[in-house]
Amino acid sequence: MSLDTTLPVTAPASAGRMRLQLSLMVNFFLLMALYSGVLGVLLPNQIAALNPGEKANHLALLFAITSVFSTLTTPIAGALSDRTRTRWGRRSPWIAVASLIGSMALFGVSWQTSFWSLMVLWVMATVAYNSMQPAMTTVIADRFAPETRGAVSGIVGAGMTAGLTAGTVVAGYLAGAQVLAYSLFAVAIAVSCLAFVLINREPSSAEAPARAFSWKAFAASFWISPKKHPDFAWAFAGRFTVYMGYQAVAAYLLYILRDYIGLSDAASNRTIANLAMLTLVCLIVSSLTSGFLSDKLQRRKPFVIASSLIMGCAMVAPLVLPNMTGMWIYAGVIGVGYGMFMSIDMALMTQVLPKSAVGDEGKDLGVLTTAVNIPQIISPVMAAVLLHLFGNNYAAIFIAAIVFVFGSALCVAPIKGVR
Repeated sequence: MSLDTTLPVTAPASAGRMRLQLSLMVNFFLLMALYSGVLGVLLPNQIAALNPGEKANHLALLFAITSVFSTLTTPIAGALSDRTRTRWGRRSPWIAVASLIGSMALFGVSWQTSFWSLMVLWVMATVAYNSMQPAMTTVIADRFAPETRGAVSGIVGAGMTAGLTAGTVVAGYLAGAQVLAYSLFAVAIAVSCLAFVLINREPSSAEAPARAFSWKAFAASFWISPKKHPDFAWAFAGRFTVYMGYQAVAAYLLYILRDYIGLSDAASNRTIANLAMLTLVCLIVSSLTSGFLSDKLQRRKPFVIASSLIMGCAMVAPLVLPNMTGMWIYAGVIGVGYGMFMSIDMALMTQVLPKSAVGDEGKDLGVLTTAVNIPQIISPVMAAVLLHLFGNNYAAIFIAAIVFVFGSALCVAPIKGVR
């Protein structure tokens, strides 16, 4: 990997650091709200209305195709942001421009009346947002020292977890006003990203020497040897498995309420929002507490391991109690586990990056982000296959999800470079 020592970590002053932390929290809150609201509620409703008989297969196809694009986009965009040289810095142009393009495409999705036109515009939105996300994530590695990243990750994680819930709540209550719901998410993330780059001015990278570039070396740089960097590989595997389990349930939650619990379409939209409110409270408390304790104890692994075990326990509840009681238990416990995971995961990821990769943080964090994107390809397809094999019995999805999230704890345990 080529080195770039001309752009060291630039820690902001105290007031600027707090502003940057809060700005990151707001941006990630809105981005996660968009993802959860659109992927969890708006698109499933829109797809079900277009072709009710094929809704599960079409939703799986949409997740698979768009996730292929997002998996390819994220590390490439991260690597290109590492090499960006402008007076606005390396990350800011990607954050501002990509958010605008993504929001315009998302607004277009709201007007589509065929599955394939919806697919094309959602792919465009996905590529744009996944070009913006690694640049925003890398700000943490760029501008915060390793020993403070647990607190930063906790604050950002609280925003992310709250956003996942808030997006579901908003989309659940606005599901009947499709254009308004999509527009709200599109405008919010575009305005937030533009505000972010304006109030958190990034140092210019225009005068930094341009990095030598060759397509062969660029392509080869995306391979990070598990033998040379085992901690990176184990972190990737742990993130991959936990999202395989989490996404399998989250992607089909609306259909679970309808076909597994037995709620009507209208009731399921209201219920998914109400469940999300319980999850929200648990997420925020768990995320902030875990981030604070992780920094105080200077420990990451125990929290990540515990979070995967708690998430697995949450998924047992609807399996044992296939009714609303089981779903309420799931909503609360998954909030505790996922809040803990989100608050510590980002700090852990920044500390397993290859030490030789100075200047490649955006690319390497982009590679780690594919551990989230690839499950979005495989997990819904896996769920659709399980539903086909087991006669549309959603219990099969819960069982598979439990195996994956418990497996994540086994992957994180061997990491040696992070306590």
